[in-house]
Amino acid sequence: MKFSIFLPSGFTHEFADIPEPREAYEGLVRIARAADESGFEALLMPDHLTAMQPAQQTQFEAWSTITGLAGVTTRVRLGLLVASVGYRNPALAAKIASTVDVISGGRLIFGLGAGWHEPDYVQYGFDFGSAKERLQRLEEAAQIVLGLWTQDEVTFDGTFYRVDGAINQPKGIQQPHIPLMIAGSGEKVTLRTVAKYADASNMADAPEVLRHKYDVLKRHAEVAGRDYDTIKRTVMVLVHIADTDAEALATLPAAPLPIYPGDVASYGLIGSAETVASRIGAFEAAGAQELVLHFADTPTAEQVTHFAETFAA
Repeated sequence: MKFSIFLPSGFTHEFADIPEPREAYEGLVRIARAADESGFEALLMPDHLTAMQPAQQTQFEAWSTITGLAGVTTRVRLGLLVASVGYRNPALAAKIASTVDVISGGRLIFGLGAGWHEPDYVQYGFDFGSAKERLQRLEEAAQIVLGLWTQDEVTFDGTFYRVDGAINQPKGIQQPHIPLMIAGSGEKVTLRTVAKYADASNMADAPEVLRHKYDVLKRHAEVAGRDYDTIKRTVMVLVHIADTDAEALATLPAAPLPIYPGDVASYGLIGSAETVASRIGAFEAAGAQELVLHFADTPTAEQVTHFAETFAA
């Protein structure tokens, strides 16, 4: 099992007690360096524009933040979990990703999703649209992004996006192209889009649910003519560790993001070290290959290092 870190961005008020934005960013630098040195797979940052509610608190823009963190790390991969397709024209997003891949020395993961947080869209003047429209945008965007990474010129005329003879140089360092990760677990549309275009899937759910979702993804891959095993299976999971299960449950903050279905305390990495190790095993048995650790409390460099020493050795 591989492990990645879901970085705090300010969206759930992680920096509420840090009045100086530079101080908050330096905390991210310490986490990034600890993850780089401890063997974590990736640092992944949410893509939001203002703190929840919305609120007058620090909220870092994701692309510029991971570009800065690329300069203070050497090995760990970096990406967004995930870029909202509605915030940026997909051709421009592909160009940004290509540039960041070069800057990072070929360490970028391009995460893409349909978007869900309507207040960001309203504040910044983006069209939110229906869920169906957002999923259609996602599929069109995936085609444009992959085209700009693999073709000399791209022309695409879709319902929501179009490009006309678009050139993207440089295309990045990684071959055959920057890996594309698509987040979401909708069985009819999202997982079909993953099967057709993505190099990696990201979901958030209990192991028994994931087992079913992976069966669905495998069927979509067969229809698309894809080898299911070429799609990396990553899972975002809430983490809160204490000396005992009772202490972990008693001190667990309210779920910081409305993305975990059901009773997350029953399947997240929440409890004693023994319980957490057992739950890691359950995710692995269900078919997950990488867990993206979302610490319920704002993580510290020390927590990141301790997790690696305890569970990744």
